[in-house]
Amino acid sequence: MATGSGLDAQLMVGAESSWGTAVTPDHAFEFNDEGLKREPSWLEPTGLRVGQKYKRATRVSVSRESVSGDITLEHATKGMGLLWKHALASSATPTQLATTAAYEQIHTPGDFRGLGLTVQVGRPEPSSGIVRPFTYSGCKISQWELNVSDNAIPTLKLTVDGRQEDTAAALAAPSYLTGSHVFSFAGATLTLGGTVSTTSGKTSVSGATAIATVVTEVSISGEAPMATDRFGIGNAGLKSEQLENDTPTITGQLSAEFNKAELYDVYRNNGTTALVLKLEGQTIEAGNKETLEIILPAVKFKQAAPNVGGPDIVQMSTDLEAYDDETNPPIQVRIISTDTSL
Repeated sequence: MATGSGLDAQLMVGAESSWGTAVTPDHAFEFNDEGLKREPSWLEPTGLRVGQKYKRATRVSVSRESVSGDITLEHATKGMGLLWKHALASSATPTQLATTAAYEQIHTPGDFRGLGLTVQVGRPEPSSGIVRPFTYSGCKISQWELNVSDNAIPTLKLTVDGRQEDTAAALAAPSYLTGSHVFSFAGATLTLGGTVSTTSGKTSVSGATAIATVVTEVSISGEAPMATDRFGIGNAGLKSEQLENDTPTITGQLSAEFNKAELYDVYRNNGTTALVLKLEGQTIEAGNKETLEIILPAVKFKQAAPNVGGPDIVQMSTDLEAYDDETNPPIQVRIISTDTSL
């Protein structure tokens, strides 16, 4: 039954075969909020005309069109591989673990050229109850943030840049994955240090130590700066494909109780350490659990400020940045799920 409210909203995503050419989206996601919007560039008249002091509507035009905005969703245990593929430009494909129902995806940074998503948001109209489709083509994920907070479901925030908005395309019929759950803070672990190695394209860390101090929040973010203003003659005001045009970065933050030896001294001594954030859910089969694991082989703590704010426990916010150790990928996102495809 239609409510005419956000309860009826839907989010659909599809991988484009050719960047900028819209497809019918085939991946349905449960989501928290979105802010995608069309951004026209208005040309306003500036010519002087005797007896005319207000700008005339007949001389106003739109010269460019673009799309931008954020999407926030709770990180599910299934169906997230497509989003990570486009967040990192990875070439991952699910690989079966032994003969079980569990499949593993290894996402590492790759080439963004040619990658594109069609994103459709179904927005309910209160007066009619109709869910109006807004379809955005030529979308790339330029920024992402994974947030894992105490007493909360981990969320993934995606910043999207797109080419064009279409309000005439039909509303796609969502089909949600069965058996999909969400991760929780209770299933999270964080380790530091150890020896990092990559074998057959898969990075692992041995000898790491579980963090001892009380950490209440971990966030890891990635940004791939892109030229999003490639407008040129003959494109009818639409941009050409966004291309990387600056150094990508991976940053993060730990909110924790003050711990000098474990965190502050690493910062003070310009130390480099591996960091592994792992989320585990339900058991799939044969000891394999639903898993989201992020490995950062070479992390530096860029800022660590323990401050006394009163009689309560002294807290410390630690900013970090991940670097390339010139041996292993600067980031690896590993997913274990029952997904057989992206």
